[in-house]
Amino acid sequence: MTAAQRRELEKIQFDAYLAECKSRELLETLSSKWVALVLSALREKGALRYSEIARTIAGASQKMLTQTLRALERDGLVSREVEPTVPVSVTYALTPLGESLSGLVLSVKAWAEANMVDVMVARAEYDDRT
Repeated sequence: MTAAQRRELEKIQFDAYLAECKSRELLETLSSKWVALVLSALREKGALRYSEIARTIAGASQKMLTQTLRALERDGLVSREVEPTVPVSVTYALTPLGESLSGLVLSVKAWAEANMVDVMVARAEYDDRT
């Protein structure tokens, strides 16, 4: 991308409330629990190999984890480094852009863990009323 092209892109205003806004695609990606867990794991533990991420995030299928990592790499949030070993090992790390987001995601994860009892009580009360 040339400097002129980058300047033109920087002029575009994004408003996620508008139906045609491209930032909605990013919000859709970011709203995935798998994205939140991958970003949190990389923030807390640093660069990880694929198998380490899979062990850290219980319940993530190979397909889902692969799709999530590809989406994060495409959006510039995660870097992927292939090491020419036998067998080949792949390491994932946060990019500076991913680092800037991961703190927010980690805060949401911590909030969910700290407030889950209250949410469970609220759900039970709601279910009793309906």
